[in-house]
Amino acid sequence: MIAISSRPAKRNWVTISFASTLYLGSILDLLLAEIPSECQDEIRLGLQEALVNAAKHGNKLDPSKTVVVRFAIINNQFWWLISDQGGGFKPPSCECNLSAVETNDNCWDDPALPHDEHECGRGLYILEQIFDRVEWNQDGTELILSKEIPVLSQSSRGW
Repeated sequence: MIAISSRPAKRNWVTISFASTLYLGSILDLLLAEIPSECQDEIRLGLQEALVNAAKHGNKLDPSKTVVVRFAIINNQFWWLISDQGGGFKPPSCECNLSAVETNDNCWDDPALPHDEHECGRGLYILEQIFDRVEWNQDGTELILSKEIPVLSQSSRGW
């Protein structure tokens, strides 16, 4: 089940919550509804990665646990706050960047790390490349994503 709160008057945030699942198509469609079409594929990839991480790694796909997404557009800045009910995530202490990947000298190439850590590193890299801001709260249970997207006029959006 998906729960959606409408945007109250004079408030910018919409909240969507859902039981932990990997069936995210309809949730992503809701989150992308106000994104200009030319940016949707890239944003979909990033949001899917973040939502899968929350449901799978955070909530361990426990259907009794929910993922909550708060979404807002403030000027031309799009914001997503994704929360799970898991034990928390501690991001790696290193920054992953494109030049490090191209030289095959990034922090996730440490042979001492288990294979799963390499898998997760790619997801973090995707988030860092797509969004302008990628931050976790102190507990590691809430991810803040933002992206500046030129906003089209309402008439060209079809509203």
